[in-house]
Amino acid sequence: MMANALLSLKGINKSFGPIDVLHDINLDIRAGEVLCLLGDNGAGKSTVIRLLSGVHRPSSGVIEIDGQPVSFKSPRDASEAGIATVHQFGGTFPLMSIGRSFFVGVEPTKGIGLFKIFDRKRANAIAVQAVQSFGITRITDGDRLVGGLSGGERQALAIARAVHFGARVLILDEPTAALGVKQAAHVLRIVNEAKRRGLAVIFITHQVMHAMAVGDHFAVLIRGGIAADFRKGERTREEITDLMAGGETMAGLEAQIEAESA
Repeated sequence: MMANALLSLKGINKSFGPIDVLHDINLDIRAGEVLCLLGDNGAGKSTVIRLLSGVHRPSSGVIEIDGQPVSFKSPRDASEAGIATVHQFGGTFPLMSIGRSFFVGVEPTKGIGLFKIFDRKRANAIAVQAVQSFGITRITDGDRLVGGLSGGERQALAIARAVHFGARVLILDEPTAALGVKQAAHVLRIVNEAKRRGLAVIFITHQVMHAMAVGDHFAVLIRGGIAADFRKGERTREEITDLMAGGETMAGLEAQIEAESA
């Protein structure tokens, strides 16, 4: 028996003026699972991300956490509800040190009153330990600049930060899109580690191989609607690729034309 959904989208629609972008989106995301949200450019993936991260609000429908309706008026609301979004380039700060970037906005301090200063040693130790706990053992110096990290290491830093500050739902926006094979493999291992820790992970991608490596639950978006919703093992890689390209839609159209011709 499946666990109850941590996060649910029920009948979600989103329009910008006369333009309908999302149509009747229904999804359940469970703790300890990876939902792979697949689709080509323009399919509606980015709009789903913005709704869940508090940038936009649905035109209709309900978002629920632990079965209770929620309404996000800002990204801060989503963050406080335990939803963390990591964008393609990690959301880190290239000119900052690892320790400073890890704690930006919530820096640990030492001293009293007006004499409080940033506790660099403590911040560095916590940041390095958090990143290493996700298997990135090459990072040992919290004073190192973020800009000197690889793309995969920056993703690890952002994910470790989100988990450290209490994320329950982790939204990863095309985390492997700009990475080589080795760095992408690092990120996929980190996704599996987040799942092992009990987070609900939404993995947005158009790369089917990466999705199949970590996914438990899959949803394919086409033109703002869910074209397929299935579990691991229920579709082959070729079937998923065909779906993303609109193959099933085309096959259905061809069958309809043939029936009408007959």
